[in-house]
Amino acid sequence: MSGNDLQALGEAKLEAVVEAMFLAAYADGEFSPVERAHFLKSVESLTDGRLPTARLAVLVTEAGEALAREGRKARLQSVKDRLPEAGARRAALSMAIRVTAADGIIRTSERELIFETAEALEIDRNEAANLVSTLIR
Repeated sequence: MSGNDLQALGEAKLEAVVEAMFLAAYADGEFSPVERAHFLKSVESLTDGRLPTARLAVLVTEAGEALAREGRKARLQSVKDRLPEAGARRAALSMAIRVTAADGIIRTSERELIFETAEALEIDRNEAANLVSTLIR
């Protein structure tokens, strides 16, 4: 997934990708202020600055509140609904994988999260596994 691929997404779809990334970052149920700051900086970079830090901060707050209210499964469904094209869903999964692998390791719980996200986005498990192996070297 390159910046050019993200450039093709409208703002609403880009926000859905950011929520998928947030859900990946929040996989362990913790999102400390330090993790939040790192996440915001990473997402701003990965999205080529299309969403400024202030807007990203609002999106993350809203995503966290929605997650607490509705649960992970409902939020993944919302991401899927906002990304009707298979390519956009693959982009969201790719970016979520990048977030889980930011520390260079994909733990078992993170791998499970990746496959849960793939299933919710209607992406074949084998394709998700291939994305992981392609993105993590």
